[in-house]
Amino acid sequence: MSISKKNIVIAFVVLVMLGIGFLIYKNNKDVNYSVVYMTTGEVYVGKLSTFPNLELRDGFIFQVTKDVKDSTKTNFQLQPIKDALWAPQSMHLIKDNVVFYGELMSDSKIAETLAKQAR
Repeated sequence: MSISKKNIVIAFVVLVMLGIGFLIYKNNKDVNYSVVYMTTGEVYVGKLSTFPNLELRDGFIFQVTKDVKDSTKTNFQLQPIKDALWAPQSMHLIKDNVVFYGELMSDSKIAETLAKQAR
């Protein structure tokens, strides 16, 4: 049984595509923090990878709370997902439930807060 040149070329192309996909996936693991706004109104902040699916790691739930001293003011909190009762290692998000997502600017208040926590 001999292998045709056509099959060798197809196998080579598949291997190259798998290699490129792996490199994209590996590089996407080292991303900066992103914000993800869900259709439910929940807002998550974490390291978002988009290939092969939306996966959020090192995540936080962004919460708005009333100021204890002045009820006309609001405060913001980043609650680590690892502290939640359900505490997943990562979250696989369904694209249909995501309104938008985007990488945080390095000088945003949230990025600065997360950088301070990482030190």
